[in-house]
Amino acid sequence: MSKSLSDKIRNIGIMAHIDAGKTTATERILYYSGIVHRLGDVDHGTAVMDWMPQEKERGITIQSAATTVTWKTHQINIIDTPGHVDFTAEVERSLRVLDGAVAIFCAVGGVEPQSETVWHQADRYNVPRIAFVNKMDRQGADFPRVLEMIRDMLGAKPVPVILPIGSGTDFSGIIDIIEGHAVYFDETSQGAMFSIEEIPAEYKAEYTDSRATLWEAAAMLDETAMEKYFSGDLSSEHVRRLLRIGTISGQIVPVLCGAALKNIGIQQLIDAIVDWLPSPSELPSVIGHLKDGSKMEIERRPDIPFTALVFKVQSDPHLGRLAFLRVYSGKIKDGAHVLNNRTGKKERLTRLVRMHANKRTHLDSVQAGDIAAAGLKDVVTGDTLTLHSNPVVLESIVFPAPVMQIAIEPLSTSDERKLEDALSSLANEDPSFRVGIDEESGQTLIKGMGELHLEVIADRIQREYGVLVRTGKPQVSYRESISRRATGSGEFRKSIQGRGHFGHALLRVSPAESGVEFINMPDNKNFPEHFANAIKRGVMGSIGAGPLAGFSLDGIRVELLEAELHATDSSETGYSYAGAMALRECLKKGKPVLREPVMRLDIICPSSYVGEVIGDVNSRRGKIVSMEPRGEVQSINARVPLAELFGYSSALRSLTQGRAGFSMQFYDYALVAENITRKLLEQMGIFSLHKGW
Repeated sequence: MSKSLSDKIRNIGIMAHIDAGKTTATERILYYSGIVHRLGDVDHGTAVMDWMPQEKERGITIQSAATTVTWKTHQINIIDTPGHVDFTAEVERSLRVLDGAVAIFCAVGGVEPQSETVWHQADRYNVPRIAFVNKMDRQGADFPRVLEMIRDMLGAKPVPVILPIGSGTDFSGIIDIIEGHAVYFDETSQGAMFSIEEIPAEYKAEYTDSRATLWEAAAMLDETAMEKYFSGDLSSEHVRRLLRIGTISGQIVPVLCGAALKNIGIQQLIDAIVDWLPSPSELPSVIGHLKDGSKMEIERRPDIPFTALVFKVQSDPHLGRLAFLRVYSGKIKDGAHVLNNRTGKKERLTRLVRMHANKRTHLDSVQAGDIAAAGLKDVVTGDTLTLHSNPVVLESIVFPAPVMQIAIEPLSTSDERKLEDALSSLANEDPSFRVGIDEESGQTLIKGMGELHLEVIADRIQREYGVLVRTGKPQVSYRESISRRATGSGEFRKSIQGRGHFGHALLRVSPAESGVEFINMPDNKNFPEHFANAIKRGVMGSIGAGPLAGFSLDGIRVELLEAELHATDSSETGYSYAGAMALRECLKKGKPVLREPVMRLDIICPSSYVGEVIGDVNSRRGKIVSMEPRGEVQSINARVPLAELFGYSSALRSLTQGRAGFSMQFYDYALVAENITRKLLEQMGIFSLHKGW
């Protein structure tokens, strides 16, 4: 692909809070670009991008779906991402490989919790963004307030390029600030046709002020443009070019508005994607790592060796296991062999396709800038694919750990193997979904990001794999830690198959904020490194089961203080066992504690029910963080332990006569109070094991 062809590509994602209208907007993009000839509807289950049965039934996006459209000679590869917090891993892996994003905000809700989450995910990957304020036709729509929220809550610099004409039931069209005219959309053509007219007199003052603000914001991006601005010679075409520079550099965020369901403003949104979001060739080189640990810059060109990242794995009923690829450099043909740098093995790239939701088009080859899918047997999300002659590893993708689990079993014992295969396949697809075994009961546990996540998993097992299952009640995935510093030693002496094995380690553990950190002896230069690494393996291999209830360890720092050598019997096996033994002793002395997932709970309720809602939050061990009036309703932000939120949806409906709504997302792990810990352990039937604790 030449640079000129690469310049015609846009790889973008659609991201937002649940119910902000992402999929509806994407469906309009497909319609106006000619990919589909009938508008899909989320509420009626006819949306092309929400193709899973679970999506159609619930009216939400669960899996990110890819498609490609053509607009004014440009190829736009689009990924429609979920808005529900339980499926945030889908957003994470999409943003990792995208070049730009459209952030959609509800004109009534503004910056909602998941909007904030995905925005900061995009910050982490330096993804340029434009914003679209949707649902301007809803009662309570407030375009200026949404701009203020983007500025204050997201730390961005929103620059309106479109103004609404009216709001709520009075919303009738938009004003193009750069071109200086009003646009009205024809209902009979479902918005495909629109007319250009004079700006209404009552909006001319607002337009004049907004134009001055836009011109000034654009001029601030370039010294030469600033001179033209002050002399009055800054043209609209120059402003468009400056907006592109500012958007790609992240200095500004162009903001448009409309109503996707009423077919207003979508064509201008597609123009903005082409005009202001970057092509692959405009972005900096990606960084890869060689085997020796050194870094390597990989230019986004087709005439250098092939490099691609696997960002999603999906089981396709017709093609089998499909790996979604983002190609960063080079070119590769269907059927060629590539190197998986994680396994070190070659794989054949078969069935190369471009996806359109759950449909596909065959491709002969892919090259730098492309997003495609291919049949690959032994890949997982985050794998780097290259040529064998050019091994390099790209930065992988980090996913959040599960916070909830349920037991699952087949209704028929003859389906046990089928259930194992189904769970293995789903775990390969979804990095935020894990499978484990309860050591005491022997039950299979499935772990995920929330009730809906696990409900969808169980539903897919029954529909897609034909296994009828029974599930238990949802349980919280607690973590274990310590509350004070402690030291402990471990010594291992044993003869195994006639050979002596010895290991000795003295460890110190102390509380930390999160994770498990191992620190080697900084002062002892004479102790062999491979034995120190064996102690570390013993320690890290033991963090899956804490001393209180067998939950994974979290929030501890482990220091290796001393280690003894034996004249003849020192072995890696001995030191690994010694490390595990020393850790167990440390944990017993460190006064073990439980840590529980705490959720950020955002509630929107009528002002008349605020007292009842706050009282209920307090009864759930929650803490009110902030309250904010939003017209006739109150926005309440709280932190509540996940264990107290099962069934909260029904409780909130009952408290407010169905007039309140809420969303929640994982916030952090926090210490469980001693009296609550005692109750939990008693419920698990294991508190008696810890008398005196």
